Amino acid sequence: MPQPSSLEAKIAARKRTLESQGLLRRRQLLSPHPIESKSTQFVHQGQVMLNFSSNDYLGLSREPALARALYQSALKYGVGSGASPLVTGYSEAHFALEQKLCQQTGHEAALLLSSGFSANTTLMKTLFDKTDVVLADKLVHASIIDGLKESGAEFKRFLHNSLEGAERLLNTHSAAALITESVFSMDGDKAPIAELSKLCRAKGVWLIVDDAHGFGTDTQFINAEDTSKHNATDAEQIDVQIVTFGKALGCQGAAILGSQALIDFLVSNAREYIYSTALSPANAALALASLEYIEQHSELVEKLNSNISLFKGLCAAAGIKLHGSDTAIQPLVIGDAQQTMDIALRLKSLGVWVGAIRPPTVPQGSARLRITLSASHSEADIAHCIAALAKVLPDELKNAAQ
Repeated sequence: MPQPSSLEAKIAARKRTLESQGLLRRRQLLSPHPIESKSTQFVHQGQVMLNFSSNDYLGLSREPALARALYQSALKYGVGSGASPLVTGYSEAHFALEQKLCQQTGHEAALLLSSGFSANTTLMKTLFDKTDVVLADKLVHASIIDGLKESGAEFKRFLHNSLEGAERLLNTHSAAALITESVFSMDGDKAPIAELSKLCRAKGVWLIVDDAHGFGTDTQFINAEDTSKHNATDAEQIDVQIVTFGKALGCQGAAILGSQALIDFLVSNAREYIYSTALSPANAALALASLEYIEQHSELVEKLNSNISLFKGLCAAAGIKLHGSDTAIQPLVIGDAQQTMDIALRLKSLGVWVGAIRPPTVPQGSARLRITLSASHSEADIAHCIAALAKVLPDELKNAAQ
């Protein structure tokens, strides 16, 4: 018998450790209903589940009109880009999407990538180096942290959403940039963008905002006919905006938005952009179609906001204390990782699929149910979710979850 390699031993040991801590991750095989059916339902092991764990905030990932748009785009452009954007992978579909994003946000230029994680890491490790000091909110996304670590920049973090902490660091460090998120992915709360912008402007420091969970739901898109409208996360207040297409837009890809000088710098220096096959033109055209669909269907955001209000009201009536979020992300902090997993499993037995979030995604002792709402949820869906939560949560958690 061959002797096990050191890597095999390391993998096995790590698996045992994660299992003992209740932190081992496993993929779940899901089967969607037909495209015409509700986007909030899927099938798992033969059981129809209500989906309260997706980031598909407007229900567009299964919108028939957008499925048709993707089909038509694939017929026009093919199914792949075939090359890096700097070879033959940059098409009119990419250009049109970039122009639309700039029109809606007020930024001068855009750069498309295949995912939000890639966009964040690309920006951080290309823009910064060991000569830079970068400030960031304590709860920024892992992709931002990974990119900053790889950049070699000196990285300072302030307490979550603390203006006092941000100002203190700005006063004590000659920083190149301050980074935050528009809507935080685990707590669902919003950054004080206007106040942070004022602090950064006074110091000549760039404000960079990861707008993954706000774009399309917490923004008022700017139409060509009405450029007087502005958002909390547009070029009026921030220097660089990262948006993703896999959440409210329901498709795939991401973009870095900023000045023409920044985008030109990234085109020439970002290794991920230079050496990766470009986002497919069909997906770029789909993202454009999704942006236009949201512009034409403002009732989707209104329905999402209505569902958020209904969910919070029903939770209050059931004695379920939430985390204080006003967005589609509604965390219910349990604390213990294994108990969180057990509660999520009981919810699944009742036909409700809710994300069970454990360390290291969230800090130790703050494992939680991450309940996410969609414009596609009906009032009956939300009522069923609340009834299931009321049934599986122990009384002390109903009243003590923070």
